[in-house]
Amino acid sequence: MTKKILVVDDDPTIVKYLTNIFNDNGYETCSANEGGEAFEVMKQENPDLITLDLEMPNGEWGPKFFRRLSKQEKFKDIPVIVISGLASRHLSIDKAITWLSKPFDPEKLVGIVKNTIG
Repeated sequence: MTKKILVVDDDPTIVKYLTNIFNDNGYETCSANEGGEAFEVMKQENPDLITLDLEMPNGEWGPKFFRRLSKQEKFKDIPVIVISGLASRHLSIDKAITWLSKPFDPEKLVGIVKNTIG
């Protein structure tokens, strides 16, 4: 069964880039441009993993989305990879499986995803 990744980022170029990386490596993808939308997409798509930007000017920021996610029994154990342009890691989410700074190494990202969900 193909694993599905939810890409949450407000930059359409980043969304397309991540989607292409994951699709090229055999994963299905879905996307959202902010946390509120991501929550709705997540309910419909049931992703196996989420990549999450922290700073999204329109709508709900990544940390708020993560707090909502972690309170939902059905979704609280979905692994999250933070991919952010914010320079400081202390602004990240402690329970994320990893944190990558933009720009990131796509091969490293794919390796992390494969080790996490297969």
